[in-house]
Amino acid sequence: MSGLADQIVEDLKRRILSGRIAPGEKLPGENGLVEEFGVSRTVVREAVSRLQAAGLVETFQGRGSFVLEVPDRTPGLRAVRSHRDVLDLMDFRIGVESEAAGLAASRRTDHQLKGIERALDDFRRVGDDPGRSVEADFAFHLKVAVASGNRFYGDLIGELGPMMIMLPRTRLDPAYEMSDPDHLIRVVHEHENISAAIARSEPEAARAAMRVHLSSTRHRLLTHTAG
Repeated sequence: MSGLADQIVEDLKRRILSGRIAPGEKLPGENGLVEEFGVSRTVVREAVSRLQAAGLVETFQGRGSFVLEVPDRTPGLRAVRSHRDVLDLMDFRIGVESEAAGLAASRRTDHQLKGIERALDDFRRVGDDPGRSVEADFAFHLKVAVASGNRFYGDLIGELGPMMIMLPRTRLDPAYEMSDPDHLIRVVHEHENISAAIARSEPEAARAAMRVHLSSTRHRLLTHTAG
């Protein structure tokens, strides 16, 4: 790899590892990198390819390059790369998080319910900001898992980290990005249904609401594959 590309890789890697470019955010566009570093498009493409090879970003034609991983935070997800892997991740989450939501409806404390509701409010507020919405989305799911009263659910979701949210998002059709108002409304509504069932202490409704939410994401992934 050329020295110029090496410099760009190291600079962008520092931004990613420091959190300046958060999971879920796009890297600066090709034109922006050419201007910032004063190099050719060939050098920029070489640098981005190197970041892909390192498992730090993934590039989608017409959409740009997205940060996929913060090393040492999500070791269990480092090998998740193919579309099949992401579908398997969703199947895993459906099983685990649906049961966690049901337990949360039975066991949650008032304090934990307020935490879930605050996380829902935060998610509503950040809206289509890609970097912040990943963290806010994850925070909601983590609060539900913790409210299950079983520490293994909270520990497991905590270990998966925000990448469990980011990985499926990078593989969705652009129509399902958070910048699409209709999609954002749907996702917020799905979160509201989960929160409301937990607030009402209805375990089966909470399980069903979580299953509907995560199954909807899985269906969107399948639709994108079929396309």
